[in-house]
Amino acid sequence: MYTARFLIIGTVTTLAIGLGAAPATAVTTDDTIVTFTVAAGNLSIAVPGTATIGGGASGTPTSSALGTITVTDGRGAADGSWTASVASTDFATGGGTATEKILKALIDYWSGGQTASTGDGAFAGGQAAVGNAQTLASSRTAFTRTGGTGNSTASWNPTLVFHTPLANVAGAYVGTVTHSVA
Repeated sequence: MYTARFLIIGTVTTLAIGLGAAPATAVTTDDTIVTFTVAAGNLSIAVPGTATIGGGASGTPTSSALGTITVTDGRGAADGSWTASVASTDFATGGGTATEKILKALIDYWSGGQTASTGDGAFAGGQAAVGNAQTLASSRTAFTRTGGTGNSTASWNPTLVFHTPLANVAGAYVGTVTHSVA
C-alpha cells in the first residue's frame, strides 16, 4: 500500500504542476529612449586689434586692406541669418583742428567678397565690388548671411579708402573702425 500511495501522490503533484501558469516567453527586443542635446553657442565677431593703413599725400586717396574680419555663429539656429555692420569715428592727429582731421564721411568702406566660410545659407559682402564702396558717414552693412541652418563662419578682408583733404597737415591720424554683428 505504501508504494501505491506514493505513486498516486506523485501523479497528483505532476498533474498540479502541469495545470499551473503558462511558461514565460523570453523578451527578444526592447527599446531605450535616448536624449542628446546640441548645445547652443554664441554669435560673435573677431577683428584685428590694430591696423596700420600705410599713408599717402594730402589730396590723394589712399587705400589699404584692414585685415580679416570673422563672424562665428554657434547658435545652431533653424534660421541662421545675421548681419555684420561697420561704423567709424573721425580720424585725427595733433590737436584735432579742421586741418588735423579726416572726417568719417571721407572714408570709404569696401567689404569685398568672402575669403572663407563654413555652413550653408547665402553669404554676401555689403559692398561686393569696389564700385559699391560706401562712405562711413553712417553705419553700413559689412557682410550678411541669409538663411541657412546651424552653425557657420564667414571671413572677409575689407578695404578702407581715405580721401584726405588737400589742406590736411602731415601726421599719424588715428580713429576707430567698429564692426558688430546681430
